[in-house]
Amino acid sequence: MLRTTEDATFRDDDWYAEELVDRHFVRCSFQRVDLTEAVSRGTSFTECSFGNVAFNASRHVDSAFTRCAFRRCNLFEAEFVGCKLVGSTFAECDLRPLRVTGGDWSFVALAGADLRGVTLTDVRMRETDLTGADLTGATVTGVDLSGAQLHAARLTRADLRGSDLTAVDPTTVQRAGAVIDAEQAIVLAQALGFEIR
Repeated sequence: MLRTTEDATFRDDDWYAEELVDRHFVRCSFQRVDLTEAVSRGTSFTECSFGNVAFNASRHVDSAFTRCAFRRCNLFEAEFVGCKLVGSTFAECDLRPLRVTGGDWSFVALAGADLRGVTLTDVRMRETDLTGADLTGATVTGVDLSGAQLHAARLTRADLRGSDLTAVDPTTVQRAGAVIDAEQAIVLAQALGFEIR
């Protein structure tokens, strides 16, 4: 049975290691809530705001955070598996080391985010704003980055194999040591104006 909570404010609450299963939060505000080691399954947060929330070592499976705003949150060692974060925004958040497997992070705002060493695998990130984001040493494999904004992003030493790089302008990103496969090399060469024969 899905339990729905609407327009509630949670402030300074201790939800350490809480299990959130089949819950639905709508337009709720979470301020300074401790969700360290919490687990969510099949839970959805719609148009919720999270301020100074600790998501440290939390795990989220088949959950949704749609059109949510995260500000000054700590996601140290947080893991998202098959989650939907469409249209959410992250500002001044500690996002590393973060692990994302599957799911849909399209239209997410991560401009300027410090994503060094994060792991993003088989995620849909269409039209995600990664302007100026630092993905140095990150694993970004099998990710759909079509239409993503990557101007001034740092992809140094990132593993980008199997990802859609059609939105990458190689002249506007830092890319030294980034790993790509042969098919991606053709896409980037064409972006630079080379004709492949």
